[in-house]
Amino acid sequence: MRFSRLSLILLTLLVAQNVWWLYPRLRGLVLQSQQDPAARGRLLAAQLGCFGCHGPDGVGGVPNPGSRWQTVPGFGEQTLMMYAHSDDEVREYIVDGAPAARRGDESYREAMRAQALQMPAYRGFVSAAEVEDLVAYIRAASGMFTPPEGSAAARGAQLARDYGCAHCHGEMGIGGRPNPGSLKGYVPGFVGHDFADLVRDDAELRDWIGKGTIARLQESAVARFFLERQRLQMPAFDRFASAEEIADLAAYVRWLSQETWRTQPLPN
Repeated sequence: MRFSRLSLILLTLLVAQNVWWLYPRLRGLVLQSQQDPAARGRLLAAQLGCFGCHGPDGVGGVPNPGSRWQTVPGFGEQTLMMYAHSDDEVREYIVDGAPAARRGDESYREAMRAQALQMPAYRGFVSAAEVEDLVAYIRAASGMFTPPEGSAAARGAQLARDYGCAHCHGEMGIGGRPNPGSLKGYVPGFVGHDFADLVRDDAELRDWIGKGTIARLQESAVARFFLERQRLQMPAFDRFASAEEIADLAAYVRWLSQETWRTQPLPN
């Protein structure tokens, strides 16, 4: 049986269409996607409705009449230190609505009853592993972990805030923001195997920041296809930042990639 040229073309298009339709599923089977606990915690917080009270991504500002500050506190800008002094207390807020010491204080209970919105208890609705993911995200979003004062990484941290790097790469560089058309479907972070795959040395890191790409990937037809197709593009900051500032940003990214903040106790 012989296929006509038109039949072959139609068959090729049909196969290509089906392969492309299956691509997200095949991607999950073939590619090693970053599974950062804090990134999972951010997604879980959205599913649990946390951002309805704590604001988008936990930035706060939602009105709460009757409360001390008249708004629901967010997770960032070191606000966490006003409410929790350890990871265990953060866990208690999640599963019981507040730490045991506060729940046993009548003045605290009275203050909670006076406000319109109250922290719900998620015990029975989240697993122990999910609690740890939520804690990881709250730590990442807290703003309480910073490089040594006066260091190049500290200067880079301020520049990263000025340029809004976390809006794409995630709090503390945890990644995971959706990026349709990209190879893995999300914006990579500055941690784990994604970072190791994309940054082989300091020169590549500076090129990513300054030029928005690196020669190694531009020389690959497959890599170029996904880089050009992805909807969110890495900007080139050499138009806005000096060579010294790019070096400071690289130092901050390197500091984040070491992930020391994950095991540091909450500052008091």
